[in-house]
Amino acid sequence: MTLSSSFVDVGGPAQPLLTVRGLVKHFPLSHGAGVVRAVDGVDFEVLKGETLGVVGESGCGKSTTARLLMHLMNPTAGELIFDGRTVGSRALSRKEFLCQVQMVFQDSYASLNPRLTIEDSIAFGPQVHGVSRRESVARARDLLERVGLAPARFAERYPHELSGGQRQRVNIARALALKPRMVILDEAVSALDKSVEAQVLNLLADLKREFGLTYVFISHDLGVVNYISDRVMVMYLGQVAEIGPSQALFSAPAHPYTKALLSSVPSMDPRHRTQQAPLAGDPPNPINPPAGCRFHPRCPQAAAVCATQVPAVSPVQRLHHARCLVHEAGSGHPLAPVAQSAPALAT
Repeated sequence: MTLSSSFVDVGGPAQPLLTVRGLVKHFPLSHGAGVVRAVDGVDFEVLKGETLGVVGESGCGKSTTARLLMHLMNPTAGELIFDGRTVGSRALSRKEFLCQVQMVFQDSYASLNPRLTIEDSIAFGPQVHGVSRRESVARARDLLERVGLAPARFAERYPHELSGGQRQRVNIARALALKPRMVILDEAVSALDKSVEAQVLNLLADLKREFGLTYVFISHDLGVVNYISDRVMVMYLGQVAEIGPSQALFSAPAHPYTKALLSSVPSMDPRHRTQQAPLAGDPPNPINPPAGCRFHPRCPQAAAVCATQVPAVSPVQRLHHARCLVHEAGSGHPLAPVAQSAPALAT
């Protein structure tokens, strides 16, 4: 279901580079047995020059959303508006859009053609879009230098001759070869050693400043997301649960699911350790999601109305919204507790 209200907030000086409205992706099951609701009514904006972090459990729809943004699969419904122009319209063709938005994947080896040299892998995209071979190669060598790989040493090598961190630097250079305005990073550092991960994160920050980029950064690592993101979007079972500025969301989360995610982050500092128990069970089946609020079967704050009423988007503060009936009611209007007390938290 696509809610009429959304997480879109166009107020203030920051303007949206990408607006996503009612994005839906359903995968039909064989023999007409229903559909998997991988992404089920997603609305959000990516502001110019920001890094939007995207977090959530496995299966929540993060990577599917990223692939829909890149048109690697066709959406069931919804529209994308890039810098004021609808993607796929006469104003902005899909090919032109893909010059403006590029992606870095998690698997650094599978992302590269093993038969192409590093130089050719980076130069391939510009050549497809009409840039001359000479200029494409020059651009590839310049980008190798910028991501910390000396062209004299790495340009003629093949992917299997590089380490995982070096290959991911190549993938970043390849993503920048078409001079995009936005880069989607889908678990781009999760397969790297921590020391290499820190180097790549610093590289991404430097490239963002140098080229004026906008990032969509998808990760399971909440610490990394908090470090690199300006705003964070939390997804649950194909929908957006909460979205807001990183500092506000990590210090004062509004949605119970966000609180549960943050409580799962380990800390060596006793002052930051939580006594809250982890969530019990797995997310519900996306083929047949729960009625009402999708999180209510696991929510420690669930009320009776949560099982029947679909929560609207409730503003917490500027650019900070949550999809939660309990939060929407506020402390002055407490909701009735759930009738059946199946424990939502592990004991």
